[in-house]
Amino acid sequence: MDKEKIYTYDIMEVCLLAGKIMLQSGAETARVEDTMGRIAHSLGGKESHNYVTPTAIIFSIESEQPTKTKLIRITERTTDLHKVTLVNSVSRRISNGELTLEESYHALKEIESSSNYTYSIPTQVSAAALASGCFLIMFKGSWYDFLPAFIAGGAGLLSVIFLHRLVPIKFFAEFAASLIIGILSYLFVFTGWGVEIDKIIIGSVMPLVPGLLLTNAVRDLMTGHLVSGISKGAEALLTAFAIGSGIAVVLSFI
Repeated sequence: MDKEKIYTYDIMEVCLLAGKIMLQSGAETARVEDTMGRIAHSLGGKESHNYVTPTAIIFSIESEQPTKTKLIRITERTTDLHKVTLVNSVSRRISNGELTLEESYHALKEIESSSNYTYSIPTQVSAAALASGCFLIMFKGSWYDFLPAFIAGGAGLLSVIFLHRLVPIKFFAEFAASLIIGILSYLFVFTGWGVEIDKIIIGSVMPLVPGLLLTNAVRDLMTGHLVSGISKGAEALLTAFAIGSGIAVVLSFI
């Protein structure tokens, strides 16, 4: 294997690693493809082509040797926009000639392996609880219902986190979490701790709503990435259906 072939494969590894981190962290398809193309061009790839979907990345570089193509699967996706920003920063440094190929790979590996960019579970739950109470007020709920929404919203996100670890199927985790939110909301109203069950439920489920996923789906459709846009839209619709189904089950027994 000659040096050119080895170097081409190294470029592909760096580009695929950057794309993998971004896609797993919630970046939209157009941003992932653009970043991978810029990195390949800056590192000396003569002509590169990439095809990105929410579950796979196909990348190829043309050279004097036969065209080389690699595919990687994306099995886990979350929301970590800080990692997306860090990868973009590395991409800009590569474009400016500040990083070599080896330095770029190590920088991306450090971003991928680090867990310092993710908030702890107590922080996430506290933020979701506070957001739930604030959403309740925004939807013209009463301050008397702030605490019930605060508790139900925090419990809902905590349920999603732990249930998703037990059963790695998002639909069931989100369905069970909304079920728990509905039961807690009903209990608060039934015991006199809450007044308006509808406002409590609406505020509590807001942290579960797939806002970023829906936004990325619309943006991908507008930029012509039809496969990614439709699949992300379907995922957002399935999440909304899971949330609505859990609440509907509770309300049907009241």
